[in-house]
Amino acid sequence: MSRIGKLPVNLPSGVTVTVSDDNVVKVKGPNGELSQKVDPDIKVTVEGNVLKVTRPTDQPRHRSMHGLYRALIQNMVTGVSEGYSIKQELVGVGFRVEVKDQIVIFNLGFSHDIQLMLPKEVKAEAEPVKKGQNPVLVIKSADKQLLGMVAAKIRSLRKPEPYKGKGIKFVGEQLRRKAGKSAAAK
Repeated sequence: MSRIGKLPVNLPSGVTVTVSDDNVVKVKGPNGELSQKVDPDIKVTVEGNVLKVTRPTDQPRHRSMHGLYRALIQNMVTGVSEGYSIKQELVGVGFRVEVKDQIVIFNLGFSHDIQLMLPKEVKAEAEPVKKGQNPVLVIKSADKQLLGMVAAKIRSLRKPEPYKGKGIKFVGEQLRRKAGKSAAAK
């Protein structure tokens, strides 16, 4: 039995889950509403404030989907109750970030500014920059998958380079650094 799949999902107060006839799970909470289509073979049941995911057989296909859908539903429950956030740091001289409504404007050392339109489910804010520190962008959403895709898109605008570490990185991320040119060739 899947170790992840057999764990029950506890529903916090204020979160409601409904499962439709065509196996679409809808989770509603204080931070919004999310839905996920579940494979017809996987059975999702709600009993009180506990949600359980069961599979019909031990086929490898059913075993893999069992843990997957349980994890996706758990992420939706956590998202609508608490929400997710990701912090990204801009490392480089003159790198700046500015947020205007759903548009994030980056100055990343190119000849032009980069403007990125965020999906309506994602909120962004730029933390105030203190002297001697790098600018930090905080993005928040109830949808963990969408938040991860937006964070990856932002990071791809200027990936950290291995010599000085300049670029956009996640706060707390350890980068593999390379040594520069060797001293003198003989």
